[in-house]
Amino acid sequence: MSKYVILAAVTLVIANASARAEDAKVAVAANFTAPAQEIAAKFKTETGDTVTLSFGASGQFLTEISNGAPYDVFLSADIDHAKKAEKAGLTVPGSRFTYATGHLVLWSESPRLVDDKGKVLSSGHFTHVAIADAKLAPYGLAAEQYLKSSGLWASISPKLVTGKSIAQTYEFVKSGNAELGFVALSQVAGKSEGSEWIIPDSTHAPITQQAVLLKAGAHNPAAKEFLDFLKKPEAQAIIAKFGYN
Repeated sequence: MSKYVILAAVTLVIANASARAEDAKVAVAANFTAPAQEIAAKFKTETGDTVTLSFGASGQFLTEISNGAPYDVFLSADIDHAKKAEKAGLTVPGSRFTYATGHLVLWSESPRLVDDKGKVLSSGHFTHVAIADAKLAPYGLAAEQYLKSSGLWASISPKLVTGKSIAQTYEFVKSGNAELGFVALSQVAGKSEGSEWIIPDSTHAPITQQAVLLKAGAHNPAAKEFLDFLKKPEAQAIIAKFGYN
């Protein structure tokens, strides 16, 4: 076989692989930014397909999807928004499943501000506390539930600085606009700086994060394959690394 035939065969294989490669557009809850990026990179390595990730608040994504935004997959930060998409007829029936269970954290850039029982919240030794919008972000709702169940809502609410998503909430604390704030454990997992306290799960509704295949992605092989990949050990190991169950 001549080198020209071999070269032509290799070129054909590459061309076929490129033709088969697909792209899936995924709406991702902001708390899942880091693991989603890592999972998407591994997914591309293993399948050749790419995933275009968009990050934001679950409530905002639901509004966008309801108005025709062309996402193939929705990774919600809770059950509620995934169910609402399902009930509105925006999803492929039977595609909804739990991909992670998140945890709420009280976090500060200051290494000594947050103690291991969260007593700082009743101390008054701060000016602002960052929280995500409870109407848009499930982590914000969980934080609100915690403050109310612990009897701290009345004293803390005047000091709250509200972010449109958990990502913006994190930035409020990171930038110093708030001395402390309620963020996702995944956002501070592995960080050595600052101080944190994991809010007891019993003080708020479970942060059960669910995924759905949207009707726009019903005929997109990459979208279906990406959802299947989330259930595989490789993806689950990444999810666990960022503090999710």
